Amino acid sequence: MFVARAAHNGARLRASYLEIFKYAHRRQSTPTAASYARIASCARAFHGASCLRQRAEGSSQTSDIAQKLNTYKKTLEFPPATYDFAKFLAEASVGQEIVLHGYLGTQSYLSKAVSFARLQDPTMKYNIQLVAITGKGPSEALKKIRPNSPVVVKGKVQKKRAKSAEMARRDPWEVILDDIQPLNDFPNDIWMAPDMVHPPKHRHLQLRTSSELRDALRFRAEARTICRSVLDQSRPAFVEIETPLLFKSTPEGAREFLVPTRKRGLAYALPQSPQQYKQILMASGMPRYYQFARCFRDEDLRADRQPEFTQLDLEMSFATSEDVMRVVEKLIRQLWLELLDTEVSHGPFWKLPYQEAMRLYGSDKPDTRYGMEIYRIEHLLPVDLVQKITPLTDPIVEIFKMDGNDNYAPATSAFITHFLDSPAGSSFNENPEGAPGIFVYDTKKPLCGLQPFGFQAAEYVEELLKPEQGDLLVIQARENAPFAGGSTPIGDIRRALHTAAVKIGFKQPPTGFDFLWVVDFPLFSPSTESEPGQGGAAGISSTHHPFTAPKTAADVDLLLTEPTNVVADHYDLVVNGVELGGGSRRIHDAAVQEFILRDVLKMPQERLADFSHLLEALRAGCPPHAGLALGFDRLVAVMLGKESVRDVIAFPKTGKLGEDPMVKAPGPVSQEALETYHLRLLEEPETTGP
Repeated sequence: MFVARAAHNGARLRASYLEIFKYAHRRQSTPTAASYARIASCARAFHGASCLRQRAEGSSQTSDIAQKLNTYKKTLEFPPATYDFAKFLAEASVGQEIVLHGYLGTQSYLSKAVSFARLQDPTMKYNIQLVAITGKGPSEALKKIRPNSPVVVKGKVQKKRAKSAEMARRDPWEVILDDIQPLNDFPNDIWMAPDMVHPPKHRHLQLRTSSELRDALRFRAEARTICRSVLDQSRPAFVEIETPLLFKSTPEGAREFLVPTRKRGLAYALPQSPQQYKQILMASGMPRYYQFARCFRDEDLRADRQPEFTQLDLEMSFATSEDVMRVVEKLIRQLWLELLDTEVSHGPFWKLPYQEAMRLYGSDKPDTRYGMEIYRIEHLLPVDLVQKITPLTDPIVEIFKMDGNDNYAPATSAFITHFLDSPAGSSFNENPEGAPGIFVYDTKKPLCGLQPFGFQAAEYVEELLKPEQGDLLVIQARENAPFAGGSTPIGDIRRALHTAAVKIGFKQPPTGFDFLWVVDFPLFSPSTESEPGQGGAAGISSTHHPFTAPKTAADVDLLLTEPTNVVADHYDLVVNGVELGGGSRRIHDAAVQEFILRDVLKMPQERLADFSHLLEALRAGCPPHAGLALGFDRLVAVMLGKESVRDVIAFPKTGKLGEDPMVKAPGPVSQEALETYHLRLLEEPETTGP
């Protein structure tokens, strides 16, 4: 700063010399010796004044810093609080002398003799009233402290005059101020009000003003404590073990974040999950493990995804998938009971096979509370109707019904028109497999509005779906192929339609929590460019991860002949259309694990070598084991009814390239750092015109 200021003053000085010279030159076109002398005299005078100004500025700066250091020194020592606010409100007595810490609120003046202020406690959950008598020291000190500044107050307790019994119960005391000590200053240039919305770069202010966000973080901490308690008290007990964050790059499925080192050509990878370490723990004789694991995946972001996230990870040796499910169901019941005062079904959660979930709901994480089941009807439809809705030659055509509103067909027509014209619905019209067919059941029209179906198909649909006046019927075509992935086109419409109907009030939001296990996933799925999986040459990848075991002995046999028909012992916990977590029984035999990596997925030898540590651990007599990971951020968001996990994370990343706008991460890498880690940036490819 000093160098910059000196350069600035030098430039100003040179400019002033030039102005003096020009002024003299204008007054006398042919300078004489006398004029040069006058110029030199003016310049010396200006230079002297400039030096005095610089010395004065330096002196002022030194004085300002000294004053700030003096103020800071006074905040290093302050008395401890005699109460936290919750205890104070419950146990204080009249005349008691107390010390409290907190944030000063706004001040008000009842008269010239008395002023009031609220004091908010450090947790920002409680506040009490301070009373200052005008003319006394604390009153003058109070006026100089800005609202939202942290303070220490000393005073005497007295009963507060309450306007009602409820106020007397909730806010019974006030403090007559004897002394107040500011611990820092809240500046005038920051505007803060209760529940004010701040931009992401000011996350600290958002946490300060949003009681809802602070409560969510406290709720999250309580949920973590309950989870620990349930697992610690299990018999045999789970052991909390931390696994390394600096791992190695292995092809498990998602893209990884790499951490370069100073050793040329060598890098760590941040773990996508502790999967391999926890399996090694099972081989190491640790029978039950858990941890709240930080995980990292370099993938596209959505409301329920972050590049770094927390999962409650657990693993059990000598265990089956049923053993894991029982532990998790107990955990869920305890969380819901203690935090939401809600009892979850005492029996085992419903198990829904993947094929059934896709057939009935078009999703592998269906919200089953609002019905709208899906049925196949292509065998009933007239050829001309099928040709109108899809360009496919041999499609599967499916249908579902959404109940109307008050049996009024025009309201349903208005709703579906608005939906299809909105951004949420317009994309369905651009489906290359065909736009949806929309029908409003209206008894005032021929065949109740189902004329395109023909008499026989309309009669069958009425028998199948039992529509009533104003109900909405949606049909959608898709390619005639086995289910793959997480949803079908009609499943996507089903979910989007219901969400839109609730959002505009056309439908009431469903209530309650419907837990289920989606089971019997395919062990392998086709690889795509966007989802390359484990990078093998077989054209398929593991649906869960490459360590998942086949479900039955018959599935083991299929590994040799029809691997795409193998069913996995893989289970996802779903509630209200949200996947809370997933797990599986693992392959505990080294030879079988190597066979799947090398012969089924056809990984190249160099990638196979990346798993040598795991294969070696399995080879050392690893027992059968199974486990699961619950997305902890998502779990808390579901319990609180939040749409985004960002609402339950203190410092979340945004959806824009996973940025943290508060600390401005990720940030540019300096040339020096690039050289330290033996890295270089590739040149941007040149763009050419059309």
